[in-house]
Amino acid sequence: MRHHKFGEFKDWDIALEGLAERGYNAIRVDAMPQFVAADSDGRIRGSFKSIKENWTPSLWGNDFTMEFNPRQALLEFLPKCQKYGIKVGLASWFMRHGTDRKGIFNEEGGLLRAWDETLCFLQANNLLSNVVYVDLLNEYPNWHGYDWFKGEMNKRSDQNKFILDNPDANVPTDFNFDTSQGNSLQRHLYENFINSTIKVLRDKYPDLDYFASLDSGMHLGRIDLNNFSALDYHIWFAHKGGIPGLDVVRSRKADSDYHKAYSGLMDFWKTNKDHLINWMDGRISDISDAASKNNIVCGNTEGWGPIWWFDHPGLDWRWVQECADICVDLALKHSNYKFICTSNFTHPQFRGIWNDISWHRQITSRILKG
Repeated sequence: MRHHKFGEFKDWDIALEGLAERGYNAIRVDAMPQFVAADSDGRIRGSFKSIKENWTPSLWGNDFTMEFNPRQALLEFLPKCQKYGIKVGLASWFMRHGTDRKGIFNEEGGLLRAWDETLCFLQANNLLSNVVYVDLLNEYPNWHGYDWFKGEMNKRSDQNKFILDNPDANVPTDFNFDTSQGNSLQRHLYENFINSTIKVLRDKYPDLDYFASLDSGMHLGRIDLNNFSALDYHIWFAHKGGIPGLDVVRSRKADSDYHKAYSGLMDFWKTNKDHLINWMDGRISDISDAASKNNIVCGNTEGWGPIWWFDHPGLDWRWVQECADICVDLALKHSNYKFICTSNFTHPQFRGIWNDISWHRQITSRILKG
């Protein structure tokens, strides 16, 4: 969505060559299956217009109103990844991105159909050989735009009412399950839905690995990972809570005092660093243990310090880099930790960190040696 005249991904060769120069050998890319597939009316469209409604700095996605063609983009981009020795993980946030497309987001089988038609399209064009996995839905079951699924989760927020309204529904009989990730009815839904989706796609496209990425709000004991090929668990110091200034950075308001916010954050970091590192060390160990119990590999394609950051005179990328340096070493202690990100911000639009080529090289070399 920044592949346009003034976008940082205007020239995909330059962007990918830059990644390879910095030592990266794999990317996670939004394949936008909700736009590659036909809508509920059966119509396949090539081009979509994405409206940007404000001038708040866009961290990802489109920085201003533009048109995009996801089918053509995949046809051009995926071969270039192979050219530069970069493997591809396909993912989806299933967002509307300011477009007028509606049907597939509210379709009961929308997610499955979107991925089936997308993988069929890629297979027909011989573009699956460099794809290593499919992340079916970002940060399942919450942080995505698949409205049908969210609606079904909301219907089950009151278990007793749902049973009265749906007397023929197949629901679990034990409602005393204590969970931080929804009640037992909701758990029954999200486990069955994702596992059944994986099974269908694995039968049709058996050479790929499948899972849904999770974020650190998901308790690892609250989801069935038996059908997951890997555990991609996104985790940040930000999720520990209590770090001052991060809410200011996330807001991206023009009148915020970012110098003050960053100064307060760094004071807190210096005082609480050991405690935060111990917390992260424990969480990474939990991820490794959960993967081991299910005989799968683990890692994270998002992390480590803030979830939200951007180039601003009042902010500095050194804290983001320090967090990555610390957490990569913590992850490398575990032999089943097989894929590791450096941050959420390894994109050319984040110039403050992108331009530090030596830092990228030293951290990617450690990851690859690990």
